[in-house]
Amino acid sequence: MYRRFGEVDAAETSPLYARVAVALSESDEALRAIEAAPARRRHPTVILAALHDLALAGHAPALAAAHAAADGDAAARAAIDTLLRMTDSVVAVAVRRKTRPNETGRCAVLYPAIAEAARRVGAHAVGLIDVGCSAGLNLNVDRVGLTYSNGPSLGDPSSPVQMSSSTVGDRPVPKRAMPEVVARVGVDLDPVDVTDADEARWLRACLWPDQRERLARLDAEMALAATAPPLLLQGDPVEVLPEAFARVPSDALPVVTTTWALSQFTLESRLRFLHRLDEAATGRAVAWVSVEGVGVAPAIPTLGDRRASGHSIIGLAVFEQSALRAEAVGRCWSQGRMLAWLAES
Repeated sequence: MYRRFGEVDAAETSPLYARVAVALSESDEALRAIEAAPARRRHPTVILAALHDLALAGHAPALAAAHAAADGDAAARAAIDTLLRMTDSVVAVAVRRKTRPNETGRCAVLYPAIAEAARRVGAHAVGLIDVGCSAGLNLNVDRVGLTYSNGPSLGDPSSPVQMSSSTVGDRPVPKRAMPEVVARVGVDLDPVDVTDADEARWLRACLWPDQRERLARLDAEMALAATAPPLLLQGDPVEVLPEAFARVPSDALPVVTTTWALSQFTLESRLRFLHRLDEAATGRAVAWVSVEGVGVAPAIPTLGDRRASGHSIIGLAVFEQSALRAEAVGRCWSQGRMLAWLAES
């Protein structure tokens, strides 16, 4: 598993981790130390994040220095040394923490879909509810600057957080601005508070040390979120959703967003989630913007695409007056770094 991770998974994106993973795979002592963790917590992404966390916390200075220098050989030696010296600490972090993939490209996909939802309902204000929110970074979708390769710029051009997305296909991303956001609510089984130093450090630890641009962008995003922290609700999203809807003012459109979150739900839970949205629409319109693998989001058309096809469907569902209108408004690849807009303007 570690050799494959190094030679295949990390080979093109993180030369540092590619070297470290292969070195761990060749060390019998390191592998025995990793086996001290429960079977489900031995994956390279978990153990490497735990080592990174200890380095960021100042407990593994040699590893921290190797990370800073992007020196794969030094990082490999330091990772093995840290793992052998601090096996209990590494395992404790791996067991306690959940890996957090905080991909900022999601905002580039969410922004035009949320704006389109507001247009269809005629809403002048929206309340965002992000399910599976982690640290709630998606909830700042209107506070970041977004540029697309086919021309339009959306969001805040002066924001400290800037991101871009490549576009493909014949239809341009709409230039429509998102209306005012009057509520930001995150729902997660285990939400992350970016104002907590330990939690923020763990988010950094889940990124790979030689991916400097992503680390810098995460720091900027966390700093932006800390200026106006969203409301984070902990619990089973299906059970907590009614409370989340109650936090959205009655004159605003609740827009629920899910980005690669529903794949963690059972089919029964996905259907219950859909039912919750329908229930919330008894007295007002409710919108749901989904970015999920093909066939994962119930009621969202798959456009004839095959499951596990390597891309995701951007879905838009509007619940209004006991009616559901669901459409696939786009496709995206690479966690939102490339998208094809499909809906007519």
